[in-house]
Amino acid sequence: MVQLHVKRGDESQFLFNTTVDAPLEAVIHHITTIYNGRLKVERICSEIPELADHGITLPPNMQGLTDDQILELKLGDEWEDKCTPSGGSVFRKDEIGKRNGHAPIEKMKEVLMRTVEEAKAVISKKQVPANICVTVEMIKDALDQLRGAVMIVYPMELPPYDPIRMEFEGKEDLSRTQASLQVIAEDECQLWWAGKEMQRGKKLQDYVGKNEKTKLVVKIQKKGQRAPAREPLVTDEQQKQMMQHHYRRQEELKKLDEADDDSHLDSEWSDRQALKRQFHGLTNIKWGPR
Repeated sequence: MVQLHVKRGDESQFLFNTTVDAPLEAVIHHITTIYNGRLKVERICSEIPELADHGITLPPNMQGLTDDQILELKLGDEWEDKCTPSGGSVFRKDEIGKRNGHAPIEKMKEVLMRTVEEAKAVISKKQVPANICVTVEMIKDALDQLRGAVMIVYPMELPPYDPIRMEFEGKEDLSRTQASLQVIAEDECQLWWAGKEMQRGKKLQDYVGKNEKTKLVVKIQKKGQRAPAREPLVTDEQQKQMMQHHYRRQEELKKLDEADDDSHLDSEWSDRQALKRQFHGLTNIKWGPR
């Protein structure tokens, strides 16, 4: 299997396994599916804690209004009674006025938060140094687990305008949000390796040869952007190790230089002829007038 280390810019995303004879259309399809799927899981995981703390989302025309304004405008939430959490609710007012404040009880909250942590572990970028490859099935399972946890707590489903339900149904509106800049549509995705765009219509082996035991760093970006910067020949970690090795070597050479000091040769105990002179009575001879 060929292992692809997928990056966007200089930031690692995930590892992906494929084969050298895989068409690049299929490789790009799987990579964009995983990449966008990870973003979807991340968005849902950021919303569920709000659901667990403050209940379902208010209707769009009630969001951000004070209680007095809602009464004055005679607005009502028809989904409030339909979407009651299992086991009852506790009131925790949402200060930003986005959710209705009827939060699940602690036991149901734990179900939601435990599932969020499990899903985050699947999409974590820590999978890269752990050498764990991500698959489309892993992303699908994470989404299914999140959907299942929400269904356990809210068996009557969430309101159709709740961002979590919209994410599950693929109806999310990301326009005018930072999240929209992160998503890459499959037909806009480009795959780059070694400063070259890997063209659709070819196979991976057209670029990397037929060796299945290959590891590559590839970069994804939207069509129309300039070519991504090449990977440095030496990573930051490798450079750090090289500098540490260089420092240790300098210290060793410094100690060797100190050990080569020959000033001791002037000492009496190091004189090889001292014993011979003693036998001949040539020690302690003084020259000069009596």
